[in-house]
Amino acid sequence: MKDIESIRNEINSIDEELVKLFKRRLEIVEEVAASKRESGAAVTDPARERAILSRVSEAVGENYENGARLFFSTLFSISRARQRLMLNGQSPLLEKITKACGETPEKFPSRAVVACAGIEGSYAQQATSLLFPLPTILYFNGFEKVLEAVEQGLCPYGVLPIENSAAGSVAAVYDLMVKHQFHIVKAIRLKVNHVLLGVRGATLNDIREVASHPHALAQCNTFLKTYPSWKAIPEANTAVSAKALAASGQKTRAVIASRACAELYGLDVIAEGIAETAMNYTRFICISKNLEIYPDARKFSVMMSLPHRPGALNGIIAKFAAIDVNLTKLESRPIPGMDFEFRFVFDFEASPRDEHVLALLSELATDPEIEHFTFLGAYNEK
Repeated sequence: MKDIESIRNEINSIDEELVKLFKRRLEIVEEVAASKRESGAAVTDPARERAILSRVSEAVGENYENGARLFFSTLFSISRARQRLMLNGQSPLLEKITKACGETPEKFPSRAVVACAGIEGSYAQQATSLLFPLPTILYFNGFEKVLEAVEQGLCPYGVLPIENSAAGSVAAVYDLMVKHQFHIVKAIRLKVNHVLLGVRGATLNDIREVASHPHALAQCNTFLKTYPSWKAIPEANTAVSAKALAASGQKTRAVIASRACAELYGLDVIAEGIAETAMNYTRFICISKNLEIYPDARKFSVMMSLPHRPGALNGIIAKFAAIDVNLTKLESRPIPGMDFEFRFVFDFEASPRDEHVLALLSELATDPEIEHFTFLGAYNEK
């Protein structure tokens, strides 16, 4: 039996040959691209790719078939990307990113008019006040109104919840992303401290129903289960629920909201520490109509729809892995009217000045197999 060093030396020798062949293959691909430029032929040739996969699968045998298909499928993806670069050049997206990096001020503004869902005392208001030390907040009824205010230029910025550490993603915001044009310019994680609020003098024994935002109710599910007779009532906003309770004076109703709402609306804290976990955080994004990329940006978000075929998502994830990029979140949302087809939002850590990342974004933005590609932004997250 060969010793490990001999085996490794043999592998090294094979790798050297593979590198030479890989380089030669890409040189031939460039010749193919030049030929297709003259003839106007399409970059993708599915029939030829299927024929090659069939041939190599048969050549390597059953034991190595899956590996061979993966290896050659990856080669096809690299070859297609190279051809598109040769034929189309870099995408306009790179010019847009480069321009934004050069024109965005060095520091995030401390003063701004900001659109926010809810009213004073909401968690969105608290996140806004942390993002902007001196904000002028315009309150809107619902997430879509915030997006519309930014999109139409009424407010330069807007703040929206996107994810909670206990209750998961805010699906409504992800679904609205498709309908509106905006860019993420900053993000923040806000520690959420839910308390149970009632009118002055109310006790736990008086309560018959509890109102709050669905996410807040979900984040306090264990506490609520200890009172099975209570009716949970989902409402649009935690602070709006608190203000409405104060106005109604209902002793039999409580709300889940922030402690700030107790002082703001004259309510009593009936119970505290009611969340599923003490480490309860909600992630908020700050959006803008224009693309702004500040010098401290270290995170990206992109959205895309992939072809409904085996390996499509894996192929994209492999591209990120190949350039050593860490995907921090992958959100999938169903596409309305399309059975079992999904739109994906990728969050990943990288610098907007990383040439490998920019090259990948250019590739993804120009790939005709990606039905819809949207660059959501490059930003810093506090």
